[in-house]
Amino acid sequence: MKRIVLFAMTNIAVLALIGLISYVFGLDRWLAARHMNIAMLLVISAIFGFAGSFISLAISKWMAKMAYSIQVIEKPQTQDEEWLYRTVERLSRDAGISMPEIGYYESPEANAFATGPSRNSALVAVSTGLLQQMNHREVEAVLAHEVGHITNGDMVTMTLLQGVLNTFVGFFSRLIGMAIDNAMRRDNDRGGLGMGYMLGYFVSSIVLGLFAMVIQMAYSRQREFAADAMAAKLTDRESMIAALARLKSVMENGGVFDNSAPSMNTFKISHPESFMALFSSHPPLEKRIEALRKLKS
Repeated sequence: MKRIVLFAMTNIAVLALIGLISYVFGLDRWLAARHMNIAMLLVISAIFGFAGSFISLAISKWMAKMAYSIQVIEKPQTQDEEWLYRTVERLSRDAGISMPEIGYYESPEANAFATGPSRNSALVAVSTGLLQQMNHREVEAVLAHEVGHITNGDMVTMTLLQGVLNTFVGFFSRLIGMAIDNAMRRDNDRGGLGMGYMLGYFVSSIVLGLFAMVIQMAYSRQREFAADAMAAKLTDRESMIAALARLKSVMENGGVFDNSAPSMNTFKISHPESFMALFSSHPPLEKRIEALRKLKS
């Protein structure tokens, strides 16, 4: 979940900054004054949309390290660090990718995530809560799951999907903004874009952005199944099932975590069929376990 949140929030921030710069320096007004057509508007939206996504991808590792104060293991100092480092090294070698950076961060949540601009320039991070709550076999399966995300190129494909979604959100938001501005305009108003455009643009960006997020999260849920399958291949199916079952047990039996913890809410175990499940980046744990059991041995 954390890699998705980081990517989405960075992407939104970059898009907001691009939009603000565009408005302040009058790019939208300049285009409107030159009677830009639909094709031109779509091209501009695509430039802005993909720029936000690729900038987010490029700085994803840096953002993760800063946001979670991740301690990157360069030279293992303890037995636990040595085990983490060697396990990721072996998994990445078996998966046919370059060794990603490996680190940990202080958090009571049982969590791990992978991020980075490419298969050969990635970061795998685990929480101290995960290391405390799971045994080596289960942690290895979780690490294999994250290596699976890297091997499958999920961050890159998510970037491309986000770029397409950004393009259409920006395109239709600008059209809606212009329509509202035109409806609010008086006969004696001068040309150019007014406050009606800004109001319509930002409100429609938020509304359409929510619809785009539903699509993005649906894709993310499917990639979780693929990463689970990769983890089963790199380790074994029963280890990945055991890791998911351990997390499910912790949640249901009230261990050190509770259902209000951010990382737990993303799994939607309590209300797997609720409307908010549309905005979850992970499928319910029961469905992931069921999918693993159906894999051919």
